[in-house]
Amino acid sequence: MPDTSTPAPAPAPAPVPDSVSDRLRTDRNVWLCTLRRDGSPHVTPVWFAHLRDRWWISVGAGSVKARNAAADPRVSLALEDGDAPVVAEGRVTVRAEGFPEDVVGAFRERYGYDIRTPFPGTADTRALLEVAVTRWLLDGTAQ
Repeated sequence: MPDTSTPAPAPAPAPVPDSVSDRLRTDRNVWLCTLRRDGSPHVTPVWFAHLRDRWWISVGAGSVKARNAAADPRVSLALEDGDAPVVAEGRVTVRAEGFPEDVVGAFRERYGYDIRTPFPGTADTRALLEVAVTRWLLDGTAQ
């Protein structure tokens, strides 16, 4: 008999811990971990913006990151400073169009480029990963 129940709603995003707010404004890179179809991790540094309690990551629409995120929405993010670890676990939505203007503006201000435009020398269209954090891990402690 098929399951006709309504899926459980996605958990509400976990609020940003006060100790992390400054780093989300000033850190330049975050390490993104997506899962390949076989369950193995794919980890890569990426640029990001953090707005409206979401991480926003610009990627090539055909990239491994985008394909992995579309197949399995579970991701982890880690800021680069190993002396003050900040890890966020969450779920990603892949956006192929309709990039929010405030996010476009944040990337333009922060990195000097328009996330809707392919990188020079490529024809790859852009996608935007929108990550809602479900759990923060700070200094090895879940928040």
